[in-house]
Amino acid sequence: MTLIFLAVALPLLLVAWLAMRGLGTYNRLMALDARCDTAFADIDVQLKHRANLIPGLVETVKGFAGHEKGLVEAVTQARAQALNAVSTEGKAAAEIKLKQSVGMLLQSAQAYPDIKASPHFRDLEQQLVDSENRLTASRRFYNLAIEEYNSCLRQWPGSLIAAKRRLNARKPYDLGIERVLVDEPVAISF
Repeated sequence: MTLIFLAVALPLLLVAWLAMRGLGTYNRLMALDARCDTAFADIDVQLKHRANLIPGLVETVKGFAGHEKGLVEAVTQARAQALNAVSTEGKAAAEIKLKQSVGMLLQSAQAYPDIKASPHFRDLEQQLVDSENRLTASRRFYNLAIEEYNSCLRQWPGSLIAAKRRLNARKPYDLGIERVLVDEPVAISF
């Protein structure tokens, strides 16, 4: 009698345990997926905040150094592309271009003592540096969320659930070789 009970109960307990583990893993995958979306939304917020600082910077430079028209147009165009980018890869490429054009504009502005002396310009520069720092932190948080999600997809039973639910690995917010340029804060010299 005891052997029959064990022969029936043991497989049922094993199936129940596997089902609970699978359900827990599925719930974890869904939570990690949502965390990735939230982290990407935070990057998007930081990119928009930085983009909102740029028109003031452009107008300030334009007011003091009107002949830097080419740089001002490049920054304006890069900002528009950054705001219109949708995909992770598109945002990363637009971010690199915007960062480079703003850097060139700031570097050019350093040649004008009137601009450097302007409290409005200094305030905008500081806000831009703060924005870059928040953006770097947001990218790191996003990449950590992606790493955790992808790790869960590769582990058992996550790999089984991922195959059944057609869940795919996510790509990190990779800036490639340009990472060094973007992770450095904007240089300010007075």
